[in-house]
Amino acid sequence: MPGGQPLLNGGRVINMVKVTMKEVLLPNGETLAYREREGGETKVLLIHGNMTSSKHWDLVLDQMDAKYKLYAVDLRGFGASTYNQLIMSIKDFSDDVKLFVDEIGLKDFALVGWSTGGAVSMQFVADYPSYCNKLILIASESTRGYPFDGKIKEHDELRRFALHEEIKQDVIRTIPVQIAYDTNNTELLKLIWNSVIYTHKQPTPELYDEYVQDMRTQRNLAEVHHSNNTFNISHHHNGLVEGNGKVDDIHVPVLVLRGDRDLVITAEMTQELLEDLGEKAAFIELKNCGHSPLVDDLPQLLHAMTSFLE
Repeated sequence: MPGGQPLLNGGRVINMVKVTMKEVLLPNGETLAYREREGGETKVLLIHGNMTSSKHWDLVLDQMDAKYKLYAVDLRGFGASTYNQLIMSIKDFSDDVKLFVDEIGLKDFALVGWSTGGAVSMQFVADYPSYCNKLILIASESTRGYPFDGKIKEHDELRRFALHEEIKQDVIRTIPVQIAYDTNNTELLKLIWNSVIYTHKQPTPELYDEYVQDMRTQRNLAEVHHSNNTFNISHHHNGLVEGNGKVDDIHVPVLVLRGDRDLVITAEMTQELLEDLGEKAAFIELKNCGHSPLVDDLPQLLHAMTSFLE
């Protein structure tokens, strides 16, 4: 149904603006949940990253100027969306987004991708050029993917994995996080995020607890790692796979944003992005921000975003 079906108890009012949780059934059998903020005319679709969902956009939904019509989707296997079929590539995610925007009748919108969501957004814009007018990449992985280094046994040497089955057996990042999800080990999850994400500033305690519980909705951890590991739309070999050159099919203006304290996305990865995107991309370094400028300095982030969108 165009516009999507509201979910029970899905609406809330923030700063006098109503955000409603909805869901839509896709032709491939998956159901994607999404948040829609009422009002506004300039359409923006927000794509979250790994270990998150549309829930993690709530501060943006709350604070971004009311002139923007905002949508934030839960990718397959995250949040309230289904996970009937395994995700095995970034393109699987972006093809879901294509089906999603078709179902709700969304066109002529700006696309914003955070972290893994940046890769999904780039793939979407490259594959479906008539939909988006601008692209914003927040702390995005490279056009050449995000390598996964791991171990099968504790005493093994750290090495880059090539296979999904290897990543599922990883004892460094995959298994410990999955166990933390399954056992509701909030202390470990917060320890991880405080070590690499919220290194300077944290959400309010209540909101942080909500974020951690939202993380536990993820059902595709190993598949996301595998998808990032094998993603490569550049013209370069990334150490695992050859690039397919799809970056050349991105024809909209791109804004690349990276915090100067980001411990997840290195400066080298951002440099790869800028090199591969060429003149179509502009770069802004977010001062005193880590991997989550949404929490570290939301006003700075929104100023950069809205200046570009206008």
